[in-house]
Amino acid sequence: MTANLISNTTTDFINLLSHTATAYREGSQLPAAEVVVNALLAAEKTAKLQKLNYPFESLGGKWRLCFATGTKKVRNRGGIIIGKGRYVPKFIKIHLGFSTREEQALGKGEIMNQVQLGAILFKLTGPFKYLGKKNLLAFDFTQIQISLFNWMFVNKAIFSGKDKDSNFDAQPIAKLPFFAFFLVTEDLIAARGRGGGLALWIKDN
Repeated sequence: MTANLISNTTTDFINLLSHTATAYREGSQLPAAEVVVNALLAAEKTAKLQKLNYPFESLGGKWRLCFATGTKKVRNRGGIIIGKGRYVPKFIKIHLGFSTREEQALGKGEIMNQVQLGAILFKLTGPFKYLGKKNLLAFDFTQIQISLFNWMFVNKAIFSGKDKDSNFDAQPIAKLPFFAFFLVTEDLIAARGRGGGLALWIKDN
């Protein structure tokens, strides 16, 4: 099933997560972390049951990380459990963005992840590919930039990034970091990372 943007869907978890996005953006009272984690898990379960597919176009734009969880390994079971979720402090700006390349088909391009703390900007970029049937975006960071105000004092490849970038398409998904998106609306996106943690981003205009 191909999922259109579902901002009009009146389900509890979407309402809760939409409220969370608005509250975070406006600086008002935030829902308890446990409530947000439960809403994210409900959204993930719904996406799997309904076999929702989100087109890559719906991920367009710049997204600010709002909330994330850690994970804990389960001894003797070979699995993981979700750790306590936490809101990202407002003074730390963490952004995720995607740009397509003109010479490539839609669903491939460059991913950007950057962290800004005051005048310091830490930025990672690299190639990505989006598997629409699984809502899975695999990527690899190959370039790092660090700047202070407008002065960029680090701009270099990571571990022979040039070669990694050229061979990216040949690398199996199992060897790449990825985000498995399970909720995409006009105002927010949510995904589980390869390590098992959950994350919520809000649209940054």
